[in-house]
Amino acid sequence: MSSRLPALLAPGRVAVVLVEVQSGVMGAAAPWPALSEEAERIGLVSNAAKLVGAARARGAPVIHCTAENLAGRFGRNVNAKLFATAAKVRGGNATEGDAPLPELHDPSDIVLPRYHGISPMTGSPLDSLLRNAGVTTIILVGVSVSFAILNTTMDAVNRAYQVILPADAVAGFPREYAEAVMTNTLSMLATIAPTDTIVDSWPA
Repeated sequence: MSSRLPALLAPGRVAVVLVEVQSGVMGAAAPWPALSEEAERIGLVSNAAKLVGAARARGAPVIHCTAENLAGRFGRNVNAKLFATAAKVRGGNATEGDAPLPELHDPSDIVLPRYHGISPMTGSPLDSLLRNAGVTTIILVGVSVSFAILNTTMDAVNRAYQVILPADAVAGFPREYAEAVMTNTLSMLATIAPTDTIVDSWPA
């Protein structure tokens, strides 16, 4: 167990933030099948379920940060290959793939769509809402380690949040690259631990 976890998981100070945990990104018709396969390999959804369940039991907010499109992709980024690839597969309008995965969503949860950029910290009101709610620690779940998880972690750290990354509830591809990012970059920015260790360290 990381000795830091109990202090970081102080009651009233924690939120679970799920990034792009939606069928349009992780499902069968998603732009990057290898990402879906890697998420399935590590059990991302089942581990995320443990974390959101623990959060709800403790009265901590669960926030689904989704990547969505306005009609005709109005205002969407076109300045990188990442966005072009997603546009080819997902099309230009809102779809069922925009919604959080139903097995992880509860009516009490908060859904924050992002219509531009890579990080919900700058592409949605996430930062302001967390700050107003007194949150200081973010448990960050989702995809991809290569882009959104990395970007969101950096944005959160730059805004003075503590970030906890469940090693078995964030995924990226290729696997070797994602593991290198976790080991060499994200470990210097966030506290990384298995889901079960995080849940066991979280005061009830």
